[in-house]
Amino acid sequence: MNIVSLFAGAGGLDLGFINARFNVVWANEFDKEIWETYEKNHPETTLDKRSITDISSGEIPECIGIIGGPPCQSWSEAGALRGIKDTRGQLFFDFIRILKDKQPLFFLAENVSGILFQRHNEAFNYLMELFEEAGYRVTKHLVNAKDYEVPQDRKRVIIVGYNKKVTGKQFAPPAKHGNIPTLKDAIFDLQGKEVNGVDKNHTNGDACLVPNHEYLTGGFSSIYMSRNRVRAWNEPSFTIQAGGRHAPLHPQAPKMEHVEKDKKRFAPGHEGLYRRLTVRECARIQTFPDSFTFYYSRLASGYKMIGNAVPVKLAEALAQKIRDDLSDYLT
Repeated sequence: MNIVSLFAGAGGLDLGFINARFNVVWANEFDKEIWETYEKNHPETTLDKRSITDISSGEIPECIGIIGGPPCQSWSEAGALRGIKDTRGQLFFDFIRILKDKQPLFFLAENVSGILFQRHNEAFNYLMELFEEAGYRVTKHLVNAKDYEVPQDRKRVIIVGYNKKVTGKQFAPPAKHGNIPTLKDAIFDLQGKEVNGVDKNHTNGDACLVPNHEYLTGGFSSIYMSRNRVRAWNEPSFTIQAGGRHAPLHPQAPKMEHVEKDKKRFAPGHEGLYRRLTVRECARIQTFPDSFTFYYSRLASGYKMIGNAVPVKLAEALAQKIRDDLSDYLT
């Protein structure tokens, strides 16, 4: 049941697979701002801190699965949409290189929905061909995390391949879980315990009443004010993004009011209710347990780690489906 994790980030995907009883024995993450968080929350996993381009397949332990989320900025709707022309987009090739050499039973790669945009069709289809040529029966699926016990609208592309020696099996997403959790389910009990960032939005550290329950302060850009950023208590959250300044607003505030095209405002008389979600609230919405502590000096780094992560509950649902599919091959 040993697997390895590439582009591990803070380890949301890893934690979901651990919850489904896989063992993440080795992980790779190049961003030094994440290392402390990963190592302290995954003490049983060996973390390799080099660039994936510098790691040979022979240095990676034998495993039955490879999981990971190659950097998504190149494919993101919010980014430049450069795709495979961007060096970050090309890191998919290293994922495939290692996969081809190690030949595990399965792989799972996660990315943003923008990878399916028409402008990326040729590049994406090429990647799918490379996965097939590496020896895998591959499927792609657009899933929404809210269908898997995650209190958040979050559409992501999941690419899963089963080694062609696994006969008669092809991955399909697990059944939707039915009830969609809300912001009230996720964060209602945290009210009144939050603190704001200090000294240019550095962390309050141990002064937080709840670990990481602190929020970024500062103004809101015209882009931010171009649409409503408030979801009500009885709704799932907007997508948790990797940038703190674009974090959704707390549901204690009324929804933003329309002024004109691409311009909203805070409801007059209620301006004091509008604040960004805290780092911990974002972590809850990403279904990280409160026992999972994020380590950072700048709040922006905390938001980035969480926003780039795969929601734990989504990862667990995917991992359990893979486990069930491959049960005849697992010991």
